[in-house]
Amino acid sequence: MQAVESSDRPAGVAVSVVVNGRAVQRTVPPRLTLADFLRDELRLTGTHLGCEHGVCGACTVFIDGRSARACLMLAVQADGMRVTTVEGLDEFEETRRLRQAFSERGGLQCGFCTPGFLVAAVELLRDPDTEKPLTEDSVREALSGNICRCTGYQGIVQAVLDAADG
Repeated sequence: MQAVESSDRPAGVAVSVVVNGRAVQRTVPPRLTLADFLRDELRLTGTHLGCEHGVCGACTVFIDGRSARACLMLAVQADGMRVTTVEGLDEFEETRRLRQAFSERGGLQCGFCTPGFLVAAVELLRDPDTEKPLTEDSVREALSGNICRCTGYQGIVQAVLDAADG
């Protein structure tokens, strides 16, 4: 990372990151969150900002293959890393099954929390250390870092179980 001075902008930091398979280079303010970088700089608005404290899970993305809260990470911390947002989840075979199951089971209503739940669910289904078959309790535990205010969770949990079976 290298600080860059400009007469029309405050000092910024050069960041090079791969987002959804595409190499991106930008100069960003040092305190810009990864979530704001994705939404405002790259126009990837599927990463939602809810609490901005890492509690709700709406901003969950993959960083080098592991889920992370984009609101808790600075864009400069992602320098040299691979980021996958909800817009890039099609690279995973589990995504199609999850989307279908979420639709069939009523696992979404307003949709605000859905991107974070999808990232968490893809991670759960892909994790080779996850005990199979999944149970309702294991799915609830895995998704416990994501909050939904609309569905009551049963549709979401059942959708993940369906996707795991299919």
